[in-house]
Amino acid sequence: MVLSRTVHSESDVSLHSTFASRYVRTSLPRFKMPEESIPKEAAYQIINDELMLDGNPRLNLASFVTTWMEPECDKLMMAAINKNYVDMDEYPVTTELQNRCVNMIAHLFNAPLGDEETAVGVGTVGSSEAIMLAGLAFKRKWQNKMRALGKPCDKPNIVTGANVQVCWEKFARYFEVELKEVKLSEGYYVMDPDKAVEMVDENTICVAAILGSTLNGEFEDVKRLNDLLVKKNAETGYATPPPNPLILLIYIIITTRKLGLFLSKYSLEIYRKRPWIVS
Repeated sequence: MVLSRTVHSESDVSLHSTFASRYVRTSLPRFKMPEESIPKEAAYQIINDELMLDGNPRLNLASFVTTWMEPECDKLMMAAINKNYVDMDEYPVTTELQNRCVNMIAHLFNAPLGDEETAVGVGTVGSSEAIMLAGLAFKRKWQNKMRALGKPCDKPNIVTGANVQVCWEKFARYFEVELKEVKLSEGYYVMDPDKAVEMVDENTICVAAILGSTLNGEFEDVKRLNDLLVKKNAETGYATPPPNPLILLIYIIITTRKLGLFLSKYSLEIYRKRPWIVS
């Protein structure tokens, strides 16, 4: 979610081509449609030249995503690039392939599925969307539970470490959820499970743990976090813990009823950013 602003100045209101061509003898407006069209070859050349000023993805060591894949993957992506994926009736095979991926991932992480059961999940456009969708699901489940108990359901909260990505803060702000952050300490740059569980109350819709912190790549202690939640749940009756917290991925959500998975960042993601939510 990138916000774009147009800043006008005398020096950047138009584009100037570096090539001598009758198609681009005059400058083109930068922020407005030109009065006349230019050939597609010239438009391609101008845009391609501007893109050369971008960094080289293969040299971007700070990237959250893979920057190289096999050429066959590129071919498959280009073959499907003109499909409107949301039109599932028109493209049922694409939908079926996604469903297969969801189930493969669920079985990979030992989801508690019966022989005849299929996993529920979806592919998303970026990890931020995955967090927004999963967070909303957790919020709705918690609200339904609280209403059934006749309790207030207007003050949900989530517990995270201070090292989480900014999309968690965006979720809390956009969807009116209190964000409880476990502060980091000197020499310990991931979420402390003991401090996290201390913050959990009956209004907590989920606890977010990270395997592969952006700060240093460290895995948070999900096993201890799970054990502490099991103990607290037994003492307070707040929630049922997740069945299998020991899974390898970047985002893990420990929630009141089930485990939500975000396959993102350094895990099983492709360089087109295709995270998954499996629950």
